[in-house]
Amino acid sequence: MPAETADGAIAAPAETAVETRGLEPVPDGERTGRVRELVPTWVAANISVLLLTMGAGLVILNGLNIWQVLVVAVAAPVISYGIVGLISIAGKRGGAPGMALSRAVFGQRGNLFPGALIWVARWGWETINAVSGAYAVLTVLDLLFGIGSSTPLIVVTLLFFVGCTFVVSGLGINALRVCSTWSTYLFGGFSVLVLGYLLFNTDWSAVFDKPAGSTAMMIAGIGTIAAGGISWVPSGPDFTRYLPRTASSRGMVGATIGGAGVVVLPMVLMGAVMAVGTPDLATAQDPVSFIGELLPTWLAVPYLLIALIGMLLINSMSMYSAGFTAQTLGIKVPRAWAVSVNAIISLVFGFLLMVVATSFFGSFISFLTLLAVAFSAWIGVFGVDMLRRRTYDGPALLDTTRTSAYWYRGGFAWQAMTAWALALVTGLLFTKVDWFSGPLASTWIGQNGLGWVTGIVTSGVLYAVLPRTAPAEPARGAAEQREPAGTLSN
Repeated sequence: MPAETADGAIAAPAETAVETRGLEPVPDGERTGRVRELVPTWVAANISVLLLTMGAGLVILNGLNIWQVLVVAVAAPVISYGIVGLISIAGKRGGAPGMALSRAVFGQRGNLFPGALIWVARWGWETINAVSGAYAVLTVLDLLFGIGSSTPLIVVTLLFFVGCTFVVSGLGINALRVCSTWSTYLFGGFSVLVLGYLLFNTDWSAVFDKPAGSTAMMIAGIGTIAAGGISWVPSGPDFTRYLPRTASSRGMVGATIGGAGVVVLPMVLMGAVMAVGTPDLATAQDPVSFIGELLPTWLAVPYLLIALIGMLLINSMSMYSAGFTAQTLGIKVPRAWAVSVNAIISLVFGFLLMVVATSFFGSFISFLTLLAVAFSAWIGVFGVDMLRRRTYDGPALLDTTRTSAYWYRGGFAWQAMTAWALALVTGLLFTKVDWFSGPLASTWIGQNGLGWVTGIVTSGVLYAVLPRTAPAEPARGAAEQREPAGTLSN
């Protein structure tokens, strides 16, 4: 079997235990994926107890009542994962990872700028999940054996969690599919048990008597919950590149929203209900141990173990995509080893967050807010380009020299770069977090937490109105293939 080169230029069969394919587009003969497989993929991407903490935050910090939380829990995944599903269509068209397809939009050199920002942003996301996973392990050890947390134990649990993440993400797409499917069944079953327990052990009069909060806080809550989904947008094509070109685009969007929504909705609502009896849930340094306090041990331990698997899968999926991003930045190692950089960084940052930081939730919300803004500028440009484009030149995506059809001017597509840079600055102007406040954060847009929406709209509009530069003619034999007519309406 041919091995993958440093830049992923050699094609290799994907249907093996360890995926060896890098950035190169998947040939049509190997596109054996099915749209329904996206459901467990996006279920797994959301199996995190942090959604419980975020649901509690909507009640405690945003001051929302249960009906407003319901609106947030429905709207957030529809908006964010709707965008993920739409951008995922590029994966079946081009058969390549999202940040490799992005070269066609920004140019071979230009793509390094949004790619580097997205790669760095993933460090934070993987750190947050590594910390949550480590806290889950610590809570289980405390519940079962009475072992309290300590700095050495924190290091051991972080190493265990990140090590498992590295193994699963290194194995590739097939391992992720299998793990996602089984974790979906297990987590779904235990979530029903937790819902049943809460149903009979909650003071529902206190839940329904809570007064409504402001509309501004509800809109901001939608943005906060949606930020997690927005962070997956550039990764969407990574999980659809094995789908045949005839796969239903509507089905892809529906499966993405459905897979995410079936987890986000009940988890956020459960967190809001839990907040009634545990008002300090949203501000706790440890975002996991409360489960051991609210649920009986027989239910808390297996639920935490299943949630641990879910958080491991979230990080594995993120590192899987980060490996591709690293390759597009010129890190000349195979994808399976490219994820090691992110693994080491999440270990270091995770230790600092668990031992040094004073507020996990505050750090988490600040990070999510900035993450959404950082990704939004790319989303607007790539999304508008995808509406115009039906084809990708496979060899040109891998050709990083001046001969590439996607070299444009000096390796940059100046229209995309201009729209991206201005949108990034605009989004930050309207953004406020614990340690940063843009000059326009006090406006209606800023107070409603819509800086990320401003970024998408700004980049999309600018890129749409700027004059378009066509790529060079593809080389003879280029594997540029068209999506069958009528696929968008399927």
